[in-house]
Amino acid sequence: MPSWKLTDRVMRLESTQVMGILNVTPDSFSDGGRYATPQAAAEAALAMQAAGAAVIDIGGQSTRPEHTPVSAEEEWQRLCPVLEVLAGRLTVPVSVDTYYPSVAERALAMGVQIINDVSGSLENGMLAVAANSGAGLVLTCPAADSVEGVTLYFERALAAAEAAGMDRQQVCLDVGIGFGKTRELDMELIRRLPALTARFPRQPFLIGGSRKRVVATFTGANRPPSERLAGTLALHTLAQVGGAHLLRVHDVPEACDAVRLTEAFLERSKK
Repeated sequence: MPSWKLTDRVMRLESTQVMGILNVTPDSFSDGGRYATPQAAAEAALAMQAAGAAVIDIGGQSTRPEHTPVSAEEEWQRLCPVLEVLAGRLTVPVSVDTYYPSVAERALAMGVQIINDVSGSLENGMLAVAANSGAGLVLTCPAADSVEGVTLYFERALAAAEAAGMDRQQVCLDVGIGFGKTRELDMELIRRLPALTARFPRQPFLIGGSRKRVVATFTGANRPPSERLAGTLALHTLAQVGGAHLLRVHDVPEACDAVRLTEAFLERSKK
């Protein structure tokens, strides 16, 4: 199993871990506006940790399809009060979901250990921020039309990270479910995950399919995102069996139960 180097620790990923999603936004696709105050957001983060989340991923900007981008300063004004309230209260690492290097730098200065950059850019300055800080960095494959295209992006991303002075073990790869891909490709990436993890055996892999359109598509039910839990658990269980090291989820208690049961099954299957 790979390890993930963060600013202050090394995560040893012997088993699949859960990354809890905390959106401090008014317009995220399934939970925008849910945490209206920094205290409410902080309490949600603590509850996720208590339920078993290994990482808390805090985002100050929606990345849903057709979202309206906000400035780096506005994003920071959403994030900063939450990080202030949480300071010293979490024992698990905190991730900041941003594609602004300036926001990442400010968050790292407040104790954040991971940058989750969903932009897919290798030229926005985020690699330098991670190299200079030693932070863990999630790199998400942007638009792609094939599994091979995703593989090529990962090869370029790892080469760019090394060129920027990063240790490859700082990099976690995300196939980018729902980002510039068809729903068929989303599903194919889950199916082909064993081959992808074998191609990059030293890298942690993160899968984030929680409540996304791929769940609605293949369940055949036009439910709102908040009612896609069962499909999400099924999708993420398939990803776990396929070798995913981290699952990014909205529903932490349920996800942790599913991960523990699947892990127990997989362990017994080895005997």
